[in-house]
Amino acid sequence: MQPTSIQIREFKAKLSHYLALAGKGQPLRIRSHNKVIAEVTGEPPASSDRLSNWLLSGAAIWSGGKPVGAPLALSAGSNLSGQVVDDRG
Repeated sequence: MQPTSIQIREFKAKLSHYLALAGKGQPLRIRSHNKVIAEVTGEPPASSDRLSNWLLSGAAIWSGGKPVGAPLALSAGSNLSGQVVDDRG
């Protein structure tokens, strides 16, 4: 997301508005005399679920659909239960 650049006097005048934007994920660049002096970003929501943390960080992607498993590779002439028993030893 592209940062919104604003002058410090506007930031001070509309502080609650800009903090709400930052809380929704909009980064802000605060300028004084057209020089960036600060950047404000919101804190991502905390999650104790590792999968949610992966999704939030971008390390994992989920399209919302049902997961698709790997195709089964059965030996010719065998059935699934027989292969499970063989794999368990």
